[in-house]
Amino acid sequence: MTETTHELNPADFRAVLGHFATGVVAITAVDPATGRPTGLAANSFTSVSLDPPLVAFCVAHTSSTWPLLKAAGTFVVNVLAAEQEHVCRQLAVKGGDKFAGLEWEPSPGGAPILAEGLAWLEADVAAEHPAGDHTIVVANVRHIYASERTPLLFFRGAYGGISG
Repeated sequence: MTETTHELNPADFRAVLGHFATGVVAITAVDPATGRPTGLAANSFTSVSLDPPLVAFCVAHTSSTWPLLKAAGTFVVNVLAAEQEHVCRQLAVKGGDKFAGLEWEPSPGGAPILAEGLAWLEADVAAEHPAGDHTIVVANVRHIYASERTPLLFFRGAYGGISG
């Protein structure tokens, strides 16, 4: 095992963090300026508190989509199912119509709930905290739903699921 006490190489750091399997979420809202759905993909998502119900996720400072989601007020954190790798890839690209061909329905607050997802949480921003090249977003959860599907996982730079 190698310990590092000097400055970390970003590529090596990313490779080590890739050994931690994560779920994948799509954060979606309706852009208030255009009335069109928009979203981004993230794998940095976690529960924060049960009382009050809070979750957190991280977005890059360079994200052009996060300001649109934040401006919407209400957004949905869609926990993606194993069959939704294409959804993740589509929402991860910059520009273009990220929702082309994607089916969705409105949440109680009007944000897009993606069809065939594992679960969803409707939320709004409680706080934002700068953290390096990202912002940690803490969100108040307002409505929730879960299905019996299998999760989409991200591990060592690749997508997969649970085999059992």
